[in-house]
Amino acid sequence: MCCLVLICCINYDHIEPEEEDVTFATSVQCQIYSLLDRMRVAIIGQSTFAGEVYKQLVKDGHKVVGVFTVPDQGNREDPLATTAAADGVKVFKFKSWRKKGQALPEVLEQYLSVDPELNVMPFCSQFIPMEVINHPKNKSICYHPSILPRHRGASSINWTLMCGDKKGGFSIFWADDGLDTGPILLQREVDVDPNDTVDTLYNRFMYPEGIKAMAEAVTMVANGTAPKVTQPAEGATYDPMLNKKELCKIDWNQSAEALHNFIRGLDSSPGAWTVIDGQEVKLFGSKLYTGSAVEGREVAIEGLGTAGIIHKDGLLLTGSDGKKVNVARLSVDGKMMNAAKYGAAAEATEAVELTAEEQGISEKLKNTWKAILNIEISDDTDFFKSGAGSMDVVRLVEEVKEIAGVSLENEDVYMATTFAEFIQVVVLKLRGGDTKPVFEYDAIKMHVNNMDIEYPHQLFINGQFVNATGGKVLKSINPATEELICDVQCASKDDVNTAVAAAKKAFYEGPWGSMNARDRGMLLFRLADLMDEHKEELATIESIDSGAVYTLALKTHVGMSIDTWRYFAGWCDKIQGTTIPINNARPNHNLSITKREPIGVCGLVTPWNYPLMMLSWKMAACLAAGNTVVIKPAQVSPLTALKFAELTVKAGIPPGVINVLPGTGSQCGQAIADHPDIRKLGFTGSTEIGQVIMRSCANSNLKKVSLELGGKSPFIIFADCDLDKAVRFGMSSVFFNKGENCIAAGRLFVEEAIHDEFVKRVVEECKKMVIGDPLNRSTAHGPQNHKAHFDKLLEYVDIGVKEGATLVYGGKKVDRPGFFLHPTVFTNVQDHMFVAKEESFGPIMIISKFGNGEVEEVIKRANNTEFGLASGVMTKDISKALLVSEKLDAGTCFVNTYNKTDVAAPFGGFKQSGFGKDLGEEALNEYLKTKTITFEY
Repeated sequence: MCCLVLICCINYDHIEPEEEDVTFATSVQCQIYSLLDRMRVAIIGQSTFAGEVYKQLVKDGHKVVGVFTVPDQGNREDPLATTAAADGVKVFKFKSWRKKGQALPEVLEQYLSVDPELNVMPFCSQFIPMEVINHPKNKSICYHPSILPRHRGASSINWTLMCGDKKGGFSIFWADDGLDTGPILLQREVDVDPNDTVDTLYNRFMYPEGIKAMAEAVTMVANGTAPKVTQPAEGATYDPMLNKKELCKIDWNQSAEALHNFIRGLDSSPGAWTVIDGQEVKLFGSKLYTGSAVEGREVAIEGLGTAGIIHKDGLLLTGSDGKKVNVARLSVDGKMMNAAKYGAAAEATEAVELTAEEQGISEKLKNTWKAILNIEISDDTDFFKSGAGSMDVVRLVEEVKEIAGVSLENEDVYMATTFAEFIQVVVLKLRGGDTKPVFEYDAIKMHVNNMDIEYPHQLFINGQFVNATGGKVLKSINPATEELICDVQCASKDDVNTAVAAAKKAFYEGPWGSMNARDRGMLLFRLADLMDEHKEELATIESIDSGAVYTLALKTHVGMSIDTWRYFAGWCDKIQGTTIPINNARPNHNLSITKREPIGVCGLVTPWNYPLMMLSWKMAACLAAGNTVVIKPAQVSPLTALKFAELTVKAGIPPGVINVLPGTGSQCGQAIADHPDIRKLGFTGSTEIGQVIMRSCANSNLKKVSLELGGKSPFIIFADCDLDKAVRFGMSSVFFNKGENCIAAGRLFVEEAIHDEFVKRVVEECKKMVIGDPLNRSTAHGPQNHKAHFDKLLEYVDIGVKEGATLVYGGKKVDRPGFFLHPTVFTNVQDHMFVAKEESFGPIMIISKFGNGEVEEVIKRANNTEFGLASGVMTKDISKALLVSEKLDAGTCFVNTYNKTDVAAPFGGFKQSGFGKDLGEEALNEYLKTKTITFEY
């Protein structure tokens, strides 16, 4: 500053100035006068909020000449004092400003020594004498967390919620000799959410907007533009300070909404209390309950005529109007706990031993606690008993994310209040575990494939496995042995309604709908990791339930499912809209933007050939887009879908986001297609059922629909191909996954010059195929999925023979238990034949010959079908490959390969093979809607 003043005092009279020099000098002089003329501000108050206001005022160029705050609490200095002292600002700590209504002379003298021009009181719990209030030339301004004149008093934010106000906010007013009665300088309003608490309202609006508003108010005072609006008498209320225990006791003679408002208004401090089973208990985490009746343990509550019910989600309470409130957490003897655990015997838990890396994280977090609490930290240091508040919780959660790379909920801190407990929670999260109770269900346990496996057999609704309401079951049969695996609960229409209600609530009210996209992605990555950890178990279940060869199930059924979840997890935070330059409505300007938004509740119906993979192809994109889902897996192969549901709970997917309903197509599937709250349906299956579903979607609520239906995929093999390669891909195009493959080559067109040699080699390869137990590592060909399908395949072979096609290999049941069909090869298949036009969906190769050089003719024959899912071409001629792939009318075309799908490449058909895409970026479009927003300014 001195140097700048000297520069300004230099005499420039003997220098001929340039115009730029004059401009520069004038600018510097203005800056110096601005610095010298800065308004002198005294800040009177305490808390992190006051500290942030101090920082903003300094940033805005105001001169803080003194900070007046409260004495240290033990070794903990108030954040305002710490922040100001670090900048060298004078800090005064007064226990009191007055005695018997008179200002203390020694305190007043110290205050006058800084000679402020404005007192700023961001948050002040002390009574300040009028000699101090009126001393500065600009007087004093004060922050108050309500829309004055409503809710005057020290507990105004609590009363805003307790009274059920729909609007909240804060006022900055000129302090006078009344209690919050001075003229208004500015006010800010916000809508109060039905489930807001003191913490959420403060953190969401009062704190961040209050800091900005205080700074704005000081600037207005400095500029001489600050208004003074007299507070109206109408609507004024004064509410008592909630520092007396009796004011916080719950009066049960109120409606459920009034009870909810009272509890949340005292959450998290000081806490609404009542007497349960003769013991004083504080209640936190209240929400209005709209679900169905619950089962649980009754507890007696003093003053409440209806017993409370302890259930899996908390404590259910009944208001005087018969409606209900659910409370998530209780504080008993100063210890926070899940309400669902109240009255249960405490579970002994063994402390996790920390690794060297985890010990390093623990030390860093101990320093974080020390910085927040300003005390030395030991294992039994209690975060809240040491003076931490709600903003400290927010800071701690953010620092854990930065230091340890894991996301905690505020509730995790409230439930683990000592440092030792807190570190255990962090380490469990680091290891991919959860702090929530162990998830239990009625499991089917088996020892198979040299391993112990277990899986659910009930419906999965709202995060729990439950029995079907109709009492019906499905029989899950092992196709390799024809033996019963287990009974599986069969969903009814009522179960669909319950699941859709849970999905709707999860989307509109639960954490899923408001979750950060990146956090949603982290959950999906965690789910993929859990699937990877359980891949052998998943593959084994898939094998016994669907007949898939274990090695193929491990690589494709499960392996590609994991890849799919990881791929779409990465898309969660990359779903973006656009900005569009539109014509302006002159003289104003206009701008349009688009937003990509989730649709809401989606229904999925998946087939039996790849039970887990088809679920993953559709559901991963659906959830990445932010939707919730109700899925009906195939009724003959539902077990991996139910095991998957179990893993979603362990991954932390919130209840209601995913609901899995094994059931029949006519009941469960139809109810999903007809449901008015489902806005999108994704289906994979036959064309005939796809047409039924499309009509149902139209008739119900015009729900968006995507269909992946039947196919009769042509595979054209030209004479100029690599014949060894053509035989290999010809075999896999038909017999992969025992022919139960939607893109299987339904018809092979082989050029005449190589036809006979191709057929000969194919038959030789068929004879080498090992048919048998799908769990045997050497098996190449397993059983068909179920008996009805197996019988249809035998019928298909009979039709082919009767129509005159030549059966050169197979066509018979393997002589052993199970639904095993020999690989089958037909030649001399003419275009008019049933087997040339209809899909077998089994291990049946259909070979037709075409003349040498008849490229255009074979393309026409290949396209002469109502299906268009996939196609293929084998040739060394790149020009021919380009021409044929361009003209084949199918959603996928393989050139010199087959079955090569990838999670990043879109997949879907044309014509009666359906519309819409799975996989790739395009799959997200099936589960998103585009909103256009146009601004004028």
